[in-house]
Amino acid sequence: MTNDAIQEGGTSDHFSMFSSQTAKIKYSYNKIREVKSHRIGELFSAYRDILWDDGRHKYNVSSFIGEIDEILLGERFSAFDQSTLDNLIGTLRQRGNSNATINRKMAALSKLLRKAHKMGDIHSLPEFRRQKERAGRIRFLERDEEARLFAAIKRRSEDAYRLSVFLVDTGCRLGEALGLIWNDIQEHRVSFWITKSGRSRTIPMTERVKEVIKLPPTEGRRPKGPFTKLSQAQFRAVWNDAKAEVGLGADDQVVPHILRHTCASRLVQGGIDIRRVQMWLGHQTLSMTMRYAHLATNDLDGCVTVLETPRSSGADSGGASPLSSPPSAMREPKSEPVASKAPKPAKRSAKS
Repeated sequence: MTNDAIQEGGTSDHFSMFSSQTAKIKYSYNKIREVKSHRIGELFSAYRDILWDDGRHKYNVSSFIGEIDEILLGERFSAFDQSTLDNLIGTLRQRGNSNATINRKMAALSKLLRKAHKMGDIHSLPEFRRQKERAGRIRFLERDEEARLFAAIKRRSEDAYRLSVFLVDTGCRLGEALGLIWNDIQEHRVSFWITKSGRSRTIPMTERVKEVIKLPPTEGRRPKGPFTKLSQAQFRAVWNDAKAEVGLGADDQVVPHILRHTCASRLVQGGIDIRRVQMWLGHQTLSMTMRYAHLATNDLDGCVTVLETPRSSGADSGGASPLSSPPSAMREPKSEPVASKAPKPAKRSAKS
């Protein structure tokens, strides 16, 4: 600014402009923040109660982060670069972790680092790429397996037996059942409010579910819910003892969650469409329910008819498939009789 401009504008204008510029400089200076280095364990201690609710999932995440901190040797960092992430994934794979397990551990780490980055604790993030998972075999109980297992459970604990029946007929998760209170059960329906996906759902109850939620008459105060007298550890202990008794002890897939798989498989095999199965189970995405879609084979039964049809019969019928009829555009039109046209009468002359 020139001296002439200062004199022409007056002292007050110049002072206001100078003050405004000073304020801007001061504001920009206040935004500068020093980034310190942190350990993964320190970040988890700072944000675990904000990012994860109390429960089994938070317990699992705690063990995931603890293992990651151990692999990184407690290293402190202000930026988590791509090479550090790649080395971490490589170490987990060398330890025998499957891609599905690696994905779960990286999901926890990614959530923690994104929060730390947002709060200014670290100044750069790596790119997390989901590892390709192979679809494994889904184990579910046959009717006779269920009968033998449930009978063994009932001999050990009536409460554990009631819970087992409830789990297999509703398909709910163990934590969802244990968290039920009486207010969640209305007439012929049960509502699950505390779910893994965060979305509540309400489903109708089968007749035997209506029976097992009734508590036997006991003295003393009524419990808060139908299964609140049991803990997960107590139920799993009864389950494992009964499983060993009926000869399923060596099958590592026969865990309480198998009852959810069993419910889903029975719904699909019974002809229930996959969208309704998703709503029943409370899956967040349809892709999770599609794991059971291969069990719905009713639409493929006609393929057997085609394969078992003798070639000669196919030739005689012109090769038409019993599953489909030729489209209307491919059919030859029927010939219609053409009406003969009568000769036109001769025109009368104007003179006649």
